[in-house]
Amino acid sequence: MAVAVARQQTFGLSAFGSVFRGLTNAAAGFALAVLGVAIVRWLSGHDGWDFDQALIFGYIFGLIGWLMGVGLWSRWAKEWFGLETTPDSRTPDRYFAFTTDHKVIGVQYLVTFLTLFMLAGAMAMLIRLHLITPEGAVFSEAEYNRVMSMHGIIMVAVAVASVIGGLGNYMVPLLIGSDDMAFPRLNALSFWLVPPVAVLLLSAQAFGGWDSGWTSYPPLSTTNATGQLFFCLAIITFGLSSILGGLNFLITIIFMRAPGMSWTRIPIFVWAIFAASWLALTFTQFFAAAMFMVILDRVAGTAFFRADAGGDPLLYQHVFWFYSHPAVYIFVLPGFGITLEILAHFSRKPLFAYKWAVGGLMGIVMIAGLVWAHHMFVSGMSNNLLAPFLIVTEIISIPTGLIFLSALGTIWMGRLWLKPPMLFALAVIFNFMIGGVTGIHLADVPTDISLSDTYFVVAHFHYTIIGGEIFALFGAIYYWFPKITGKMYDEGLAVVHFWLMFIGFNVAFLPMFWAGFDGMNRRVAAYTDNLADLNAFISAASFVLGASFLFFLANMAISLLSGEKAEANPWHARTLEWQTTSPPPIENFASTPVVVAGAYDYGSPSAQPHAMFSPAGASDDAGS
Repeated sequence: MAVAVARQQTFGLSAFGSVFRGLTNAAAGFALAVLGVAIVRWLSGHDGWDFDQALIFGYIFGLIGWLMGVGLWSRWAKEWFGLETTPDSRTPDRYFAFTTDHKVIGVQYLVTFLTLFMLAGAMAMLIRLHLITPEGAVFSEAEYNRVMSMHGIIMVAVAVASVIGGLGNYMVPLLIGSDDMAFPRLNALSFWLVPPVAVLLLSAQAFGGWDSGWTSYPPLSTTNATGQLFFCLAIITFGLSSILGGLNFLITIIFMRAPGMSWTRIPIFVWAIFAASWLALTFTQFFAAAMFMVILDRVAGTAFFRADAGGDPLLYQHVFWFYSHPAVYIFVLPGFGITLEILAHFSRKPLFAYKWAVGGLMGIVMIAGLVWAHHMFVSGMSNNLLAPFLIVTEIISIPTGLIFLSALGTIWMGRLWLKPPMLFALAVIFNFMIGGVTGIHLADVPTDISLSDTYFVVAHFHYTIIGGEIFALFGAIYYWFPKITGKMYDEGLAVVHFWLMFIGFNVAFLPMFWAGFDGMNRRVAAYTDNLADLNAFISAASFVLGASFLFFLANMAISLLSGEKAEANPWHARTLEWQTTSPPPIENFASTPVVVAGAYDYGSPSAQPHAMFSPAGASDDAGS
């Protein structure tokens, strides 16, 4: 007993040691930079104090201090100077430290962004509580705008990184038969850039927040409270994390596949991560560049977006949407990959039109950067650009349709196993169908002009992202939970979570299309009395949607504490991650797998196992 208590205390003290050092170093770096700014201003004869300048330089040096403290110095940077680095910890405190194990990093990402998802969801509940009455029941108009803006950007961050950073990091090396990511320490750096982003967004509220929405259009973003500067710094940091992560996934998938894992044998989820990584690597810097220009307009006297000084606010929209429409596919493509992955295994059929589905994913990558200006049909841009962007936006529905038809073909005549992961995957098909059909209205100029900035857009966007990616995310959590934790969850609670989430989501967001047709503008804290009953109904359904996640949280907590032990392959699936123990060992596989057949070769008596192992590497209870 005494030994157990001593070990628990050691974990308690050491688990947060890296985080404490990071915070201490961040504070020291911030203070030194602020002092340096003050000295430079004094020596150069500037009077007074410039808080924005101090914040920018303080944050840069504070971020460096944070990264060095959490482990960048001890586990990587010391090597640059010929010093001996500290090896990775194999104890439970590695989940709170700079570690190179892709599985630990995946869990770090997943827990972080699920926490942020729940926080942003709580903000959504407050927003719907406020909108129960036409005049607003909770916030002032300024407070509403800040909460709405905060909710939006946190949900966007969750959509970007929860699947790619969490499940992508954990599963991609396993699915391709690798022992880790190509650049493990760069992988760790990508994650540890994320906590400062959350701190910036939350602490911004103490400095007036920002009321410009998640899009942060100038001129408002160049003139409002200092909290906007926190937002800009957070986006630049998050963009760096996304770019590094995308590069790492591309190199890993291209060069670290197991023997026999040809391009035509790669699991579809890996293809989806591959496609999304190309988008992240190619387009993310444009969002960061837009934020950098906003910062310069605020603190350096430039005039990129200041019309009174020769700038052009419309330039911001072009740069912003050149990233932010491809970003929609960074959100959705991994969700498509999860959905197709689950549908094939739980239909016990080969993935229908596998090569066409891959072509659809890569076709979206090719076209995604050509459709940004359909967000700007009412911005005042040249009328000569309207028709070309309308046409290209319609064309991108073709590769999306290939993915959709692959999903339908896979479940057609299949032996559907309606476990919780399958329920969520089927819901993605239904939800995204509504999101896709309503997207046609916003791609066409005449209807978009009428519906722009109404609740029709809110409904469409949520059907695309929540209905597509977030439903897929929870399907993936239920699918891979046994592999990650070694525990089984309560299927009854999972089914209750699904039906409450599915019904609450659709009953809440379908009427928003109606509200949009009736002219209710988005991003407003009050509305006309004729929409009161409709909004009260939407809010009631939203509370059901919010309550569904209580069942999810309870299920996860109970299962982690006392769940039944999971076998290596409870779903009897063919892909490589199920051919090792649950959870996997440090090196993933006891011996290198050699892939000899496709991952979805179900239904054929002569089908071979997906991979062969030496006797030491085979799992006793792995399915074939």
